[in-house]
Amino acid sequence: MAVAKKKPRTRRSKLTRAEITELFTRLRELNPRPTTELEYTTPFELLVAVVLSAQATDVGVNKATRKLFPVANTPAALVALGEEKLKRHIATIGLFNTKAANVIALSRTLVEQYDSQVPRTREALEALPGVGRKTANVVLNTAFGEATMAVDTHIFRVANRTGLAPGKDVRQVEDNLLHVVPEEFLRDAHHWLILHGRYTCTARKPNCPGCPIRDLCRYNEKTLAPASDAPVSRGRNLSQ
Repeated sequence: MAVAKKKPRTRRSKLTRAEITELFTRLRELNPRPTTELEYTTPFELLVAVVLSAQATDVGVNKATRKLFPVANTPAALVALGEEKLKRHIATIGLFNTKAANVIALSRTLVEQYDSQVPRTREALEALPGVGRKTANVVLNTAFGEATMAVDTHIFRVANRTGLAPGKDVRQVEDNLLHVVPEEFLRDAHHWLILHGRYTCTARKPNCPGCPIRDLCRYNEKTLAPASDAPVSRGRNLSQ
């Protein structure tokens, strides 16, 4: 009887372990205490801000919440404010009608089921209206210090482009990152990767000449520095 051959295991990263450690060491040196760019003071404010940030910029969300939170920044206060008044505060944010309905609904759930406290489990967070896996990961990581990986478009791009943790969808990238990122970097890794994708490894024209991990990156179409600029290398040979 023929024995079925096992499929070869796909590599979780195109980088070596030493290269991955070097990559995050450099990002940590540049930004020792990274955090979200959303403005918040409580886990509930963070939860609301993250829900509002879907398909919107952090800058736009912050402009809205700077006016909203002084008026209503607790579940009970938002329920009392009501959906129509909430819409006026967040009308500059994309999909504000749906987001207003979700924020009021999740606020009511928190009041009725959680004594107005943000739950600290993924299952409970994902059961709230408007809260998906990525939002739950952000709250668990940023508000409660858990080593979760909230994969947005920036992290998805950086993970695939650099070869750090390639994946065909965000869940595969999340799983691969959790597997390959050394434990000492897991707590802050998603912030470093988001910021790197937002300001350096941008979608249309990445700033490869100014990238601190250029020599580690597996991207084949790196952008070039102007002819007058001499290339700068800060890397060590970690390919072995």
